[in-house]
Amino acid sequence: MSSAFQLYRIHKKMSLKNLISSITAQTIQQLKTEGGVFLIDKPLRWTSFDVVNKLRYILKKKTGDKNLKVGHAGTLDPLATGLLIVCVGKMTKQIDGFMDTTKGYAGTLVLGATRPSYDMETEIDQTFPVEHLNETVFQAAKQRFLGEISQYPPVFSAIKVGGRPLYESARLGIAVQVEPRRVRIDHFEIQFVAENTLSFEVICSKGTYIRSLAYDFGKACGSGAYLSSLQRTASGDFQLNKAWQMDNLIEQLDSI
Repeated sequence: MSSAFQLYRIHKKMSLKNLISSITAQTIQQLKTEGGVFLIDKPLRWTSFDVVNKLRYILKKKTGDKNLKVGHAGTLDPLATGLLIVCVGKMTKQIDGFMDTTKGYAGTLVLGATRPSYDMETEIDQTFPVEHLNETVFQAAKQRFLGEISQYPPVFSAIKVGGRPLYESARLGIAVQVEPRRVRIDHFEIQFVAENTLSFEVICSKGTYIRSLAYDFGKACGSGAYLSSLQRTASGDFQLNKAWQMDNLIEQLDSI
C-alpha cells in the first residue's frame, strides 16, 4: 500500500473507547450498558445486513436483551469485502457520525468491456478497443477524477427512486431517471497488473460508488471498464487490519 494512503488521516476523530477488540464476559455486559463497536472484515457474497442479522441474533441471546439494537455504518456490496463498522446498543446513536467520514478502497478493474451492474454481478454487455491503452492514457484519465466530481450511481444499486430500489427496476428492465451526485476523490492511484487489468487505491468521500468510478474511468480512457474486485480498507480512522474475521468473531462469542 502506498505511503500516501498509509499516512492519510481525516480531521474528524472518532472515539475508540467502545471499540470491541476482545470478547469476555465483561464485553457482553458492556454491550448491554454502554454499547460497542465491532470492526468486521465482511466476507465475500455476504450482504451488510447478513452480518448485522447474524450478530444481532447471537448478541440478543448472549445479553438477554430482546430489544438490543444492532446496525452498520455504511453498506458494502455483496461482491465487495473489507471493513464494515457494526454498532451495538447505545453506540447505534453514533452511526451517522461513523458514516460521515472519508473511505478508503483497494481493488481491480478490467478494461475493454462493460457490464450493466458495473461489476461482476451481471454479464458483459459491450466490448471496446484496448489497443490504444497505455500508461499515458491511464494517468491522463485518472486526473479527471481527482477532487470534487459529478457521479451517476449504478442502476444496480439500493438507491430508491419512487419508493423502489434501482436494482429492482433494473432487473425488471424498467428505465429510471437517475440524478448525478457530487462526490470527492482525494486520492486515486492505479497500477498495471496484467492484460487489460489495473489495480487501484482510492480515498474518497462518503457516497462515492467505486463501481461508477471504474465505469467512468474506462470511458475516460476511450474504452470500457468494470469492477472485478473491491475491498474497503478504511473508514475514517478505522483500518481493515484491526477488523475481526467473521468466523473468528462468531467462535469467540459462542464460547462465552
